[in-house]
Order: sequence, then C-alpha cells, then structure tokens
Amino acid sequence: MDASREGAMGVAKAVNRPDSPPTAYGDDFYTWTQEQGARLRAGNLDGLDLENLAEEIESLGKSQFASLVSALRIVLLHMLKFDHQPERRSRSWIVSIATHRDHAAEELEESPGLKNRLNEAIGKAYRRARLEAYGETGLPLDAFPEVCPYSLHEIMNRPFATDPDV
Repeated sequence: MDASREGAMGVAKAVNRPDSPPTAYGDDFYTWTQEQGARLRAGNLDGLDLENLAEEIESLGKSQFASLVSALRIVLLHMLKFDHQPERRSRSWIVSIATHRDHAAEELEESPGLKNRLNEAIGKAYRRARLEAYGETGLPLDAFPEVCPYSLHEIMNRPFATDPDV
C-alpha cells in the first residue's frame, strides 16, 4: 500500500476509534471535526473539545446569518439599481433578484430562528447595498435613502417585468 493511502487509512482508523488520543483543533481541523463527531456519536464525552466545539457550533449560526445578509444585499442592490437607473434595467438584474430571493427564503426555511433577526439582516444588507449601488451607478450617495425604503414583503415579493423594455 502506498504512503498516502496508508496515511489516509490511519486517519480513518483514528476517526473511527473514539478512544484514541484526540487531534488538536489547531493541528488538523478536518481530522479534529471527524474525531469530535465520532466521539459524540459514541457517547465519549470525556474526549470532547467542548470549548472549540461550542465555538464552531456558534460559528455555524453566524455563517447562516451572514448568508442571509448576503442574499438580501444582492436583492437590495439590484432593486436600488432597477429603481434609480430605469434606462439600464436588464434581465440579469431581474434574474439576480429572483435567484437571491430564493436563497434568502431557503435560509429562512432551514433556520426559522433567523426570522427573529430579519430587521437586523435587512439593515446590514441595505447599508452595504447602498454603498455598492453608489459605486456601481455613478449616482451620488444621497440619491439612495439612508434607511431601507423597502418592506420585507417588497424585498421578497415585488414583481419585476421580465422584459427590460416593458
């Protein structure tokens, strides 16, 4: 057996043996995650790296919130451009709005707890979208309201013509 396969087999054996010495969080993150998962499944609580596990779990939640903010930011950016540059409307803006609305809806469906932070997410997303719209349109920053002018319903449901000439 070649050395790379042997090394991979060794990792697999370590991951599958919850009683083996744990890999340090900072030494090999991937192996650490696999070992921690195996230890949890085996009920071997003594071998768990509780502090780093808690941090990683919290990080997953922050990541979902950031993903929601990102999707809303793109929706808002294209809505601002659509509203402030009617002569430049494009199918790609409309498709982007639809795609990122769908992404935001999926995040909210997968994690209903994010609904409690929607106002915060919209606020963060709008601040970034406003700056990006300023940068992309050439319009003055004060052309865009400081506070999001769209309700959640508008952000998620406002219809847009699919033909830019309409």
